[in-house]
Amino acid sequence: MSEACAVVLAAGKGTRMKSDLPKVLCPVLERPMIHFVLDSLETAGVHQKVVVVGHQADKVREELASRKDQIDFVLQEQQLGTGHAVQVCRSVLEGIDGPTIVVAGDSPLIQPSSLKKLLEHFRTTSPSLLLGTLNKEDPTGLGRVVRDSDGQFTGIVEHKDATPEQLSIKEVNMSTYLFNTADLLWALDQLRNDNVQSEYYLTDCASLMHRAGRSVEALAVLQECEALSINNVDELRLVDEKMRTMGYA
Repeated sequence: MSEACAVVLAAGKGTRMKSDLPKVLCPVLERPMIHFVLDSLETAGVHQKVVVVGHQADKVREELASRKDQIDFVLQEQQLGTGHAVQVCRSVLEGIDGPTIVVAGDSPLIQPSSLKKLLEHFRTTSPSLLLGTLNKEDPTGLGRVVRDSDGQFTGIVEHKDATPEQLSIKEVNMSTYLFNTADLLWALDQLRNDNVQSEYYLTDCASLMHRAGRSVEALAVLQECEALSINNVDELRLVDEKMRTMGYA
């Protein structure tokens, strides 16, 4: 299998961070959080990276200019959802022979060991899409991974849409994706924005592929710490404290 490429979503404003900085440049352990994401990808052996920039794009480019790893930048002028963020990378992705990993630039606790496990599994089974998931004791608010009686992936159900039975599912989607690139490009063409936010959701690729008979798998290899998201100042402080206890500092 050819080498993987990573798409790192880094275009958001982060309006709840109470900072003038783009969200991915808000510091964790006194360092812009996106560096930890890029470091984890590099450690996992993913050397080609595409960073999707938008809000204050020049600041993100300037911050990452001193890094030694290979980074291409793609501009998302309008933020029309995670699916749209990957759609604007089409010209780059069309030249990719290997798989494509998609991760969020505001997830500094993503672990190289988890990425390596996903890559190893992908090399073995060659699905259209492999979701990195987590078995979480309290999955409140998160999308549940639904499987059939044979344990095969059938879909993702958001918390607000889940039945009482589905709400009991502990396995959750954590927005860590590993795509066969050709299948990703196919799915991006099928995405629609007929939802309340009028946005294109990358999550919809999973159901599109499954309905089309393309192989979608979910692997619960993510660690509890990887569920810690950063959407506001309090969560930023919590992640900072967690990373100190884990020995990052």
